[in-house]
Amino acid sequence: MADLLLKNVKVVTHDRDDPAEADVAVADGRIVAVAPGLTGAAEVIDGGGRLVFPGVVDAHQHWGIYNPLSEDAGSESRACAQGGVTTALTYMRTGQYYLGRGGPYAEFFPEVLARAEGRAYVDYGFHLAPMSRQHIGELGELVERFGVASFKIFMFYGGHGLHGRSDDQRAFLMLPEGERYDYAHFEFVMRGVQAVRERLAGLAEEISLSLHCETAEIMNAYSRLVEEAGELGGLAAYSASRPPHSEGLAVFVAAYLAHETGLANVNLLHLSSEKAMDAAVRMAATFPHIDFRREVTIGHLLADVDTADGVGGKVNPPIRPRSDVEALWRHVLDGTVDWVVSDHACCREELKFGVPREDVFLAKAGFGGAEYLLPGLITEGRRRGLPYGRIAALTSWNPARRFGLRGKGTIAPGYDADLCLVEPGHAWTVRARDSESAQEYTPFEGFELTAKVSDTFVRGHRVLEGGKVVGRPVGRYVRRPG
Repeated sequence: MADLLLKNVKVVTHDRDDPAEADVAVADGRIVAVAPGLTGAAEVIDGGGRLVFPGVVDAHQHWGIYNPLSEDAGSESRACAQGGVTTALTYMRTGQYYLGRGGPYAEFFPEVLARAEGRAYVDYGFHLAPMSRQHIGELGELVERFGVASFKIFMFYGGHGLHGRSDDQRAFLMLPEGERYDYAHFEFVMRGVQAVRERLAGLAEEISLSLHCETAEIMNAYSRLVEEAGELGGLAAYSASRPPHSEGLAVFVAAYLAHETGLANVNLLHLSSEKAMDAAVRMAATFPHIDFRREVTIGHLLADVDTADGVGGKVNPPIRPRSDVEALWRHVLDGTVDWVVSDHACCREELKFGVPREDVFLAKAGFGGAEYLLPGLITEGRRRGLPYGRIAALTSWNPARRFGLRGKGTIAPGYDADLCLVEPGHAWTVRARDSESAQEYTPFEGFELTAKVSDTFVRGHRVLEGGKVVGRPVGRYVRRPG
């Protein structure tokens, strides 16, 4: 007998465009059967004809960046459940923000795990950024001992701070004496990741390096130009201060370094503009032996500099003009984009905004959005003809495969029972006050969406029922690959 049986649902999976009517049986946290007419379970839930999607694997979040990690693991995982996210992969590094200290990951990362343990409503994992030479030497241990199989380079940190110009990277990044965070360091990180891939050949396809592609020197120069001219304000000014060709140039540099070092698995994160995507496509053609994956965020797909609700939409890379939004959608529809994420980074009002509040250059970068990821993608994607199956691939299957989540990403026997029930055609208005996130605002305020997540299950445990978070935290740290 199954523990749980979902009946009267339409199952959405990555391998077919259209949903299929079937029942889903769950036992011991895993799916045991997907077929019509199933019977026999301790608990039977009538789905009422709703869609059932595989739980979203949100491969880009930032728990603990602006709030204590122990708090974010609770509140922001509740927001995840609202959006059908059942696995959150969150970026973490040493330096200012996060835990606010440096040192080896052998000492740092156990504290990260301890602060999150027992607090999350969804499963979670971490990507780590090798900030120093010592971290590069720890890469193999991070894979084998801690189950971290994905790493990150923030390309602009060498000469541009998280929120704007920075002249003292050592203080910001808490680097050891005599070290620099620059292109040479990026090269050695790539060589280090590739060395681990070669030594752990059986895991190599699930070990990758992700890059935030922006160029510090370009952004420094354009920030001064935009501020001195004073002709633009708000998100339009911030976009102009971090121009799209800054992204494109960083993609070119990253691609050649991957070629030089032989690193075959490279993820280009949150590409925000037509120029960035063009550079990514050109580099994939130039270096066909590099397996590039291309990521975009739901924020860059839904909002533009005119429609986002104010300076709260400040993020890196910036929200762009409508022409860039349309370009990103063309690449989603033609299959160039591999997955869509939230880039969720809860930043409360008291920290987010400067004085005056409308000065975008004084605001902190980043905002939450996991609760709108799947509803937003269904809303806008379906309007543009994106099949349901492609949505499941973009939000679940593709990131799960890339990042070593072998038991997640689809609705099939043997996989974790990570599921969410979705009401298509359910119209609702985004209001920050309705979110479980600790963030009191959203750049999507007032947006009209036409899909609603009603119920979310993490390994068979219902954590969202009727749109409300229920029960206790059941999320677990997920070792990868695994």
